[in-house]
Amino acid sequence: MVVDDQAVVRAGFAAIVDAEPDMTVVGEAGDGTSAVELAGRVAPDLVLMDIRMPGMDGLTATRLITALEPGPRVLVLTTFDLDAHVYEALRAGASGFLLKDTHPEDLLTALRVVASGEGILAPVVTRRLIDAFAQGAPPPPAVTGVLGRLTPREREVLLHIASGLANAEIAATLGVATGTVKTHVNALLTKLGLRDRVQATILAYETGLIRPRGALPG
Repeated sequence: MVVDDQAVVRAGFAAIVDAEPDMTVVGEAGDGTSAVELAGRVAPDLVLMDIRMPGMDGLTATRLITALEPGPRVLVLTTFDLDAHVYEALRAGASGFLLKDTHPEDLLTALRVVASGEGILAPVVTRRLIDAFAQGAPPPPAVTGVLGRLTPREREVLLHIASGLANAEIAATLGVATGTVKTHVNALLTKLGLRDRVQATILAYETGLIRPRGALPG
């Protein structure tokens, strides 16, 4: 489902997606209120969401849409790369955040990544997110003792996720099979009530498990 207040932009995104054999646009909306109502009716697997819209904005719409059962995954696409928007979109339940100048092929790749259950952030967004923590931007209060739900190995895997490593890289670092890493990732996401690796990364920073300096490659 494509959500953007500009009809021409919506049509452009829809055309890009519909041209792919493995994707179909099931609906379009021009504001947050319409998006929430439409998502409830057509039950999309994935929503491409704008942030700045009249009436209900994309952040509020994302929060309401991801709360649906089953909750669609949301990829936020915007011209605004401000730290507050990045952080709030992810906290609202978005699984990815890209800028509108993203190349169409990169957009399609991102859609497939998010649809597969992973999360994705544009490189510039990742840098801004880490910079926000480095500069002491106040995150929401972390849940006390939340990491206590994890085994030592799961905490280790979470640390590597937040450091930007893929499953294969984590497996090589720990000297285990990639399948074993996937099992740990699924277990820690379930225990912490998280959707994907993006939310896991946010939690790692909020709880102080990882610090900005030297955390992710810039």
